[in-house]
Amino acid sequence: MYGDPLPSPARWRLGVLLWLAGMLGVASFAMLPLPPSLAADAPRVPWWVAQAIGLAQSALLLALAVAIGTRLAPTVGLAAPVFAAFATRSGAWRALRPQLAPGALGALLGAVVLLAFRQRAPSAVTTVVASGFDPSLLVRVLYGGITEELLLRWGVMTLLLWLLAPRARRRGERPGRVAVASAIAGSALLFGLGHLPTIVAYGGTVTPDLVLWTLAGNGLFGVVMGRLFHRHGLEAAMLAHGLAHVVAFVA
Repeated sequence: MYGDPLPSPARWRLGVLLWLAGMLGVASFAMLPLPPSLAADAPRVPWWVAQAIGLAQSALLLALAVAIGTRLAPTVGLAAPVFAAFATRSGAWRALRPQLAPGALGALLGAVVLLAFRQRAPSAVTTVVASGFDPSLLVRVLYGGITEELLLRWGVMTLLLWLLAPRARRRGERPGRVAVASAIAGSALLFGLGHLPTIVAYGGTVTPDLVLWTLAGNGLFGVVMGRLFHRHGLEAAMLAHGLAHVVAFVA
């Protein structure tokens, strides 16, 4: 798909398909209990109002990430081959098959990262779990495997790579290794930082060891997913991310 964007109708269908897939994760995440700070305001803010506001904000943020990726990904050599196959009504299985083996390997690597860092979780994480924030496996697969990949890889990583490789884009060339590595690392870092507000919202205290643990664990995990996205396609990263949670859960 590099340098060959989809026709406008197919591009719209691609964006809608990606957004709908991401909303599965958003909807599952919305079923989690409210953070203690919002729960304390329950008499003034009905539960359904708070959830509706959060759902709307997440839906808009997801739409923005999907729009960025759908518009910019072809210009920097990134793609979502399976979703694009559905959008163009072509062979989805043919597009998915090359991503299965890399996705499975990425899942194993991701599960190792999850298990290794889980054994070294700081006390703030235990506090968060005790407060009621313990997403089910389904939420981890849907929100992590689909929604987070759309936000951080399809949206953020694509935008970073687009910003870092203007000369390559003008020449119609693929971005260089430094630009690709920087985009992967940048999106992975933001992926790690994005977990801190949730920890704080559910009662965790920000300490140096918590920040280091969050950035290192999620950052390393994000590098694996970013590499898969760049080399094989968005679905390989989605598959690896979702299956990593399954493997870690079983282990």
